Amino acid sequence: MPNFCAAPNCTRKSTQSDLAFFRFPRDPARCRLWVENCRRADLEDKTSDQLNKHYRLCAKHFEASMICKSSPYRTVLKDSAVPTIFDLTSHLNNPHSRHRKRIKELTEEELRKMKERRLEASVEQVETNKENEPAEGPDSNDNNDDTPPLTQEEKEVRDYLKSLFEIIVVIGKQNIPLNGHTQEEEQSESFTPTNFQALLEYRINAGDEVLRKRFEMDAVNVEYCPSLQQKQMLEVCESCIREELLQEIRECRFFSLVTDNVVEISGDYHLPLFLRFVDQSNCLREEFIGFLPCEGDEEALTERLLSEITGKWGLNMEHCRGQAHVSCGVFASKMKSVASKLMEKYPMAVYTPCSTCALNIFLANSLPFTGVQVVMSTLKKIDAFFNKSPLLKAELEHAISIFYQSNQEKASELKEVCRSSWTERHDAFELAVYLLESLLLCMDSIHDNEDLKWNDQITFEAYMISETLADFEFVVTLVVLKNALSFTRAFGKNLQGQTLDVFFAASSLTAVLHSLNEVMDNIEVYHEFWFEEAINLAATMEIPVKVPRLYLRKQRAEYGLEVQPESYFKEFLSIPVVAQVIQELKDVFSENHLKALKCLSLVPSVMGQLKFNTSEENNADIYRNDLPNPDTLPAELHCWRIKWKHRSKEISLPSTIYDTLQLSEVKFFPNVYSFLKVLCTLPVLKLENSKYGIARKRLQAYLTDTPVNHRSKSLALLNINYDVKHDLDFMVDTYIKLYPEKEEE
Repeated sequence: MPNFCAAPNCTRKSTQSDLAFFRFPRDPARCRLWVENCRRADLEDKTSDQLNKHYRLCAKHFEASMICKSSPYRTVLKDSAVPTIFDLTSHLNNPHSRHRKRIKELTEEELRKMKERRLEASVEQVETNKENEPAEGPDSNDNNDDTPPLTQEEKEVRDYLKSLFEIIVVIGKQNIPLNGHTQEEEQSESFTPTNFQALLEYRINAGDEVLRKRFEMDAVNVEYCPSLQQKQMLEVCESCIREELLQEIRECRFFSLVTDNVVEISGDYHLPLFLRFVDQSNCLREEFIGFLPCEGDEEALTERLLSEITGKWGLNMEHCRGQAHVSCGVFASKMKSVASKLMEKYPMAVYTPCSTCALNIFLANSLPFTGVQVVMSTLKKIDAFFNKSPLLKAELEHAISIFYQSNQEKASELKEVCRSSWTERHDAFELAVYLLESLLLCMDSIHDNEDLKWNDQITFEAYMISETLADFEFVVTLVVLKNALSFTRAFGKNLQGQTLDVFFAASSLTAVLHSLNEVMDNIEVYHEFWFEEAINLAATMEIPVKVPRLYLRKQRAEYGLEVQPESYFKEFLSIPVVAQVIQELKDVFSENHLKALKCLSLVPSVMGQLKFNTSEENNADIYRNDLPNPDTLPAELHCWRIKWKHRSKEISLPSTIYDTLQLSEVKFFPNVYSFLKVLCTLPVLKLENSKYGIARKRLQAYLTDTPVNHRSKSLALLNINYDVKHDLDFMVDTYIKLYPEKEEE
């Protein structure tokens, strides 16, 4: 959406000019001066927040001394800048023109006061310039900049730093470890140069005069750039790349927070952070912003997260409209507590599932039971194991053929499934039950290794997986998950479907909870069927039915009583799993979350499916404070419905939020436009364009391709965001400000 200049008789807009456009300041006093100088009577009754949000002035209305160009990508105003250059008379030459921006006629008293204010401002500016200007010299009249010219030595230092930063950017984008693949041994007289050192020497040999002059007198085996300086420059590089992304997010105002599974970096565990937002072209994006150390309890982690987002990144958590945490095991419970604490402080940061994770997988990961977590970790191991080689997949397909000889159709279906990431699907547990016998046969065959086809690492991994699969607790847990989560399978699939499916899914939650509560009320009957299925499956694989060994040891020590497997698994598996699934659904589909999803009826195709008989006003209060003109919302919604109800037959109804936001006429409905943009950021809604969700895939690729001891938080950010523009001059400026002593060396 282009920015239009608010100045009278100025027709410039951002899409037709390279000029910078500046928001009206939020400071009420400064904002009043801007309005007075504009002479726009219609702006006087607006608040500074409204002016800051909706009105801009182009750079042509400011003195050159008021504008700072800190880099090719950044043009900013000085803190005291006030616009003074306006054309207030050209419209008089054409009395028949439509003058939309009415110029206020000033009285003599108002003109006198304005002149006095301008005179005072001019005097202050002159005094400030005198205080800041350097002593007069022969070149002082030739330089009109506020900053003194750089000396030759300073220019050389800046050029040298630019060369170093350029090398770091290349290393990051190409995912080259800084220290190389061999480490220097302690007390060794040999020296193996790091990758950074090797690239630096290559540039010197290739003709980089700046680096050659810097190091031509140094010994060959001297480390040109110490590791501490490399670390400092890496951090600066990371912060500058992140700032490019954060600048976009701040301009778009609203965002949602998404975290992924913890990863190990430099011996510590970190939480990957993503931010979702709708950019200036109305595209929903999910960008990787960095890693957060995840030591400590829930309280410490929450405070660290808020400190990072608000203090370090400069975002306002009051503008956070959603949060989703993709985690498993013990950490899933930890992140759920973090989500609750965030919602206590920021109720609008609605806790939701993430669109990139199937709901059933999300629910199973959140179950804090050892048996369930063993199933989830084993499914991940199975997926990683068969992705190592096509030969391993061929071995599994051979095992499927053996078990499904009499049902070729089912065999073909399962083989096709195994060629995809089936462990992440909505029906993953149902597929696992179908494949369990084939998986066990395949693992036993690989471990047996009669033909010596597999190496020791492969056979060992196959043995460990087969030991887990051949345990009755694994079998019965898998069967219980398959049956308990069958009630949420269609519901979860609809959540990741089309907008119309998501809208109706929000209304079907009551029926899903009703079914699960019915299961809980009759758990003895359901468990009997589930347990019988598990026994039959175990019998075909010759797995003995028994209570877990650890539990038996505890019971024998405490009571000395014999426990029946059916009773044990009912009390410690079926009942807790169903109860926890019900509670988890209630937590992630709160009242505010459901209200937001029901507002998808603003999308024309949903409206049409409902015969244009919608009432968004009942749910619109959730985002009322985010709208530009909330008082006119009912009338605007009525006009929005009428527009689509009485459209011509040639016009089709937009089916997604993205399609709706791309319509030029949607901007004539400012409340609907703002409503859809805020709603779009919810993490539960899928990204319409897969290219805007590529950051998560790049993170996974980085983690897969990079050994743990070579991972770096800063290099990971550079690698994942390799397409984000970078400004070497800005990096140098930032580095010199942070480490001024380095410039003097």
